[in-house]
This record gives sequence, C-alpha cells and structure tokens, in this order.
Amino acid sequence: MIKHHPKFELIQNFVNGELPASIAAAIAIHAEMCPICQQKIAQLTEQVAELSFEQEFLHKFIVDDGEDLNALADDNFDQMISDITALEKKEVKVLSPVSTTFKGQTYQLPKVLSNMEMTNNVSLGKISRSRIQLEEGEVHTSLLHIEPGGGIPEHTHKGFEITVLLDGSFSDDEGEYHKGDFIMLDGRDHHQPVSAEGCLCYTVANDALHFTQGINKLLNPIGSLIY
Repeated sequence: MIKHHPKFELIQNFVNGELPASIAAAIAIHAEMCPICQQKIAQLTEQVAELSFEQEFLHKFIVDDGEDLNALADDNFDQMISDITALEKKEVKVLSPVSTTFKGQTYQLPKVLSNMEMTNNVSLGKISRSRIQLEEGEVHTSLLHIEPGGGIPEHTHKGFEITVLLDGSFSDDEGEYHKGDFIMLDGRDHHQPVSAEGCLCYTVANDALHFTQGINKLLNPIGSLIY
C-alpha cells in the first residue's frame, strides 16, 4: 500500500507544466501506481482546462446587443469543426514497454521512462546505478538498485533528493517504504536506507550525498556518483 505521496504544491506545479522533466517524471511515475494522486491530477487538470477555456475562448462568444446568438453559436461551432478537420494528421505513437536488468534481475519500467536514454550500470558493492540522460545541469536523475541486504550509509543531502520506489522495499529510521512511495528529502534529513529484499528506485538529486558517520565519511568525495 502506498503511504507516501508528493505534496499538493508539487502536483499542482506538475499539472501546470512548471516542473523540470526529471521531477515531472517522478510525479508521473508515482501517479501511474497511485489511484489517489491520479484522481488529484485529473481534477486539477480539469480545473486548469476550464480556466484556460474561460480566459482564452469565452471572449469569442461575447456579442453586441441585437445579434442572433443562435446563429453566432452555429457559426462558431462550424468554424471549430472546420479547424479540427484541417489539422495535420499525425500517427499516434504507442510506447513500447521497456525493461532494465540489474545484477541478473529484470525490471519492467514505468511508461514515462520509455523514451529516456540511460547509461550503462555502474556498481559499488551492493549498490548499482544507471544515469538517465536529461541534460539538466546539476540535477542528476538515476535508476538506483540495492541488492538484498544492501544499503546506503547514513547521510544527509546538500540539496534535495526525490525517490520513487519502483520495486521492492527499503527502510530507514522513519519507517518502511514500498512500491509506489514518493519520498522527498533535503539537508534537514538524515537517514540510512537498508533493503532486506532488494529494491529499484527512480531518484532525482541536485547535489551530492554527504555521509555523516565514522569511516563512511571517507566516501564523501564520491557522494555525487551514487545518486
């Protein structure tokens, strides 16, 4: 059961088309698995469409006194149909399912990732990562795989980190996370994700991890390579 969702403001920005591709994809991936957020997105999309209609098109139906409203409405409708039929016909592209393999295990990926270019996997112990090439500067988007019994040492973040769990589960001091959960953290958060059964995550981060405990602090120079 999905227990962790994006905040309303993020969903609203998603519907308004105001998010970078990496974060918009995170919302879309979560919504693909979450009926609750699907409904929120559908409701907000309908509201935005209605507002856009009112702002951009209703003025076309404002008429002077004495004009024949029925005739004007018929003319406008006929013109709308004419405009629609004159549109260039384009083939609708159906996205093929795409999968990825980490350490011999194959995962089916969400539809939104179907056309995104990914790098080869890079492994460090029980952690593997494939970058998603979105060319967003300091923002790194990845598929992160943790093998059963693996984890990431306790760390915080110099920037933000978004994680959407695609498969499996992991836990930290705040609880357990399952497929579909959407987690957003920043420099105020310290955690140590551990996965008993293994997991695959979609991650977005705009800066390196910062390890906070003992000998693991020696990993800080490569913190940007993990997420």
